[in-house]
Amino acid sequence: MGTMRGRLIVLLAFVGSLTMAGAVTAGPLDPPGYQKAFSCSACHGFAGNSQTATTPILAGMAPWYFKKTIEDYASGKRPAAEMEPFAKMVTILSVDEVAAYFAAQPRQPTPIKLDPAAVERGRVASAPCVVCHGPNGKGDANRGIPDITGQPPGYLQLQMLKFKADTRSPNDPALKALKTLMATIPETSFGDLAAYYSSLR
Repeated sequence: MGTMRGRLIVLLAFVGSLTMAGAVTAGPLDPPGYQKAFSCSACHGFAGNSQTATTPILAGMAPWYFKKTIEDYASGKRPAAEMEPFAKMVTILSVDEVAAYFAAQPRQPTPIKLDPAAVERGRVASAPCVVCHGPNGKGDANRGIPDITGQPPGYLQLQMLKFKADTRSPNDPALKALKTLMATIPETSFGDLAAYYSSLR
């Protein structure tokens, strides 16, 4: 009996310590949006910190841009067979909660290694991009221009190619100026531009 009582006391003390620890240090699994954002981690990484070169980082993304992206995928405005069903699911579950969850997650730098020479070439070639994305790549929410800093280089390069070919959000008048600019930039420079903006924090 004494042994059983002792074990019960130890168990209660352990459970109590977990409760107190949870109250003191909330982790990325605790926010309400996590359960609805869980499926995103399969491709975008834990807490939205992608570990691959071609999948974007969602951690720290501005809610307005996350929601616009999901809405464009879900409606087919931004064609992507792999993203459309997930975007529709997020819309049903609560795009606001999922957007808030990812916005609250600390962004970790992409683990993809960058060539310093490519970064420097990209910095020089970025002059036309500054008009919209600003000198630090942070964009302008008031004009609907996203922050592109720190994203994986392969993802950034792929988006440039899609803009140039008009396969991302085809015929979208809001992107006409961007696509016109992309048409003037040699594709050989896209890798350098991607490396430069990926290097920014």
